[in-house]
Amino acid sequence: MTQRLLDILVSSFPRLVLYCVQVTIPLTVCIYILSLVLGFLLALIQIQKIPVLKQLARVYVWVFRGTPLIVQMYIIFFGLPSVGIILDAFPSAVIAFALNLGAYNAEIFRSAIQAVPEGQTEAAYMVGLSYRQTMTRIVMPQAFRIAFPPLFNSLIGLTKDTSLASSITVVELFTTAQQIAARTYEPFALYCEAAVIYLMICTVLTWVQNYFEKKLVWNAP
Repeated sequence: MTQRLLDILVSSFPRLVLYCVQVTIPLTVCIYILSLVLGFLLALIQIQKIPVLKQLARVYVWVFRGTPLIVQMYIIFFGLPSVGIILDAFPSAVIAFALNLGAYNAEIFRSAIQAVPEGQTEAAYMVGLSYRQTMTRIVMPQAFRIAFPPLFNSLIGLTKDTSLASSITVVELFTTAQQIAARTYEPFALYCEAAVIYLMICTVLTWVQNYFEKKLVWNAP
């Protein structure tokens, strides 16, 4: 490693971290919260077998799981202006990612809720609990324990996938690395440095996941 390359890496690291904190992490948080809410609502609609809405929910999941995320981003950012809807890059990325991840989270929630034995629901009704009480006290606590690992895995995957937002001009961690690489002609080193930062974030998230998974096991009834 030459002194010039070392100087480039040292000087670029704070800038990469800054855009990670200012853009990549907020982008991830916004997307994840929206996708959780959307996924949970879609799962409830399917479980309750609400006429029409259930079919629409299934079509939604089918479409967004069956088409590439980058195509969905291009449709929202580059396609919608042709019909008069113009969105900035950041909200376009949030919408595209949330719609896409919401479809996957919907299946996680649905399968977790359906994994709770029906006998427990029937027993809850037998002792006089209402539907709402049964869901909040019996079904959801168990479903959450089942859904937690795959939901957290989707968060880790999302953290890395936000780099795709660079394709619609969102200036986040990876975009910043590209800009510095274009100016310094050191793409290999800069992309490796960006990869290390992503690895650090995902490692911390993995530690957090392991900690809470142990807590859920210890607190299990």
